[in-house]
Amino acid sequence: MTEPRADLLITGGTVVNETGRTDAAIAVKDGRILAIGDAAALGPARETIDATGKMVLPGVIDVHVHFREPGMEHKEDWQTGSQAAAVGGVTTVFEMPNTNPPTDTVEHFELKRSKAEAKSIVDFGLYGLLGEHNLDQLEPLAKAGAIGFKLFLGNTTGDLPCPSDGAVLEGFEILAGLGKRCSIHAENSPILFWRANKMQAAGRNDPLAHLAARTDVVAVEALARSCIFAEWTGARIHIVHESCARSLPYIRFFKDRGVDVTVETLPQYLYLDAEMMLRPGGEVLRMNPPIREKAHQEPLWQALADGTIDMIATDHAPHAPEEKYSNRIWDCACGFPGVETSLPLMLTGVNAGRLTLEQYVRLSSAAPARAFGLYGRKGVLAPGSDADIVIVDMDREDRLAAEKLHSRGKTSPYEGMQVRGLPVMTLVRGKVVARDGQPVAEPGWGTMVTQAMPAPAPRNLNTAMRAVLVPDQRPWG
Repeated sequence: MTEPRADLLITGGTVVNETGRTDAAIAVKDGRILAIGDAAALGPARETIDATGKMVLPGVIDVHVHFREPGMEHKEDWQTGSQAAAVGGVTTVFEMPNTNPPTDTVEHFELKRSKAEAKSIVDFGLYGLLGEHNLDQLEPLAKAGAIGFKLFLGNTTGDLPCPSDGAVLEGFEILAGLGKRCSIHAENSPILFWRANKMQAAGRNDPLAHLAARTDVVAVEALARSCIFAEWTGARIHIVHESCARSLPYIRFFKDRGVDVTVETLPQYLYLDAEMMLRPGGEVLRMNPPIREKAHQEPLWQALADGTIDMIATDHAPHAPEEKYSNRIWDCACGFPGVETSLPLMLTGVNAGRLTLEQYVRLSSAAPARAFGLYGRKGVLAPGSDADIVIVDMDREDRLAAEKLHSRGKTSPYEGMQVRGLPVMTLVRGKVVARDGQPVAEPGWGTMVTQAMPAPAPRNLNTAMRAVLVPDQRPWG
């Protein structure tokens, strides 16, 4: 009897990458894809999965999640968050640093890593914090394996203060030399606080006051400022949760100038609108940046299709349900779960003709992998890549509901929404971690990813803070 060459054979499905699709089988050995081709030619395997009639996609890479551990486990932890991810077809997550303690030192980084390694069933990257107080920690955090850094120009859960522009510029100078990408919450903090404080003093506590405090210019200005600093220093940046159609011309402008900027948007900005906040319970939609008017949706869809916006993420931001509701919008926690519902929502868009399935694979897998130095190992189905795979049924339908979520934060702004296109099985490095809407892997299967970024390309080194701290001895005159 012939000894099986592969550990696993996935047969009968259509393999989809950003470059196209083919009816083929996938052979997996030791957690990686061994070969893709005709099932008979690939030979026997120890186990076979029948994917007949299904689409076989690279696992989703979500570069923006909040799993809340350590310090806020009542909202989420690495086990519940990663289980929600796996059920949603997400095989790699990048977790944000606004936990308690924040991921601002190597000691705190290793604390979070230990929590993730013990509990996560999907692979993960960990952001370090770029704060005014820890510029001396950026290089040690990079050496410890931080996937990138997060800069909060606007306020967020954890109340991390916005650094001064001087600290941001110096932080970019340091990161430009390290080659790591900085993900930026791009909102102008002084403007939004000024407006929010004045509205509260005037008695405006209604749901739409949150949007009014963070009107479009708050996003546009912070985006432009971030790109100017990135162009000057040579830093690589990523704009998270882009919500604003008025930002799009500026994104195109800076990309045309050669700034290394990538951009994500979220399903909530494509499907939800501010007017929904006026419905009973509509305060659940409160998040930062805010859900904007419906007129923003179509330009964002178009920007996804034409590549202006590079990728889809979720800003998965769970809270205890009681933290999400109040008569005063200012008292409602910002954010809600999303890592489990993103794939069905986006496949619904594919079925509606908004995007092709290949475009979705680019947005959800290939582009995130390229931006953060993972492509080839992640983000593609090809021989040698990790067997991070999600099998989807494009015709299966479901109705979204908070009670079905595997996240600890049982709230959803998509309550009752009908979706078409569901993940039916998720594999991380060849291991089935979710099947038919349920997590099936034991905690601890996930591992921290390692990246290979292009060589750093810092600019204007002669004016960088490290240079000007030393007296200039050049003669003048």
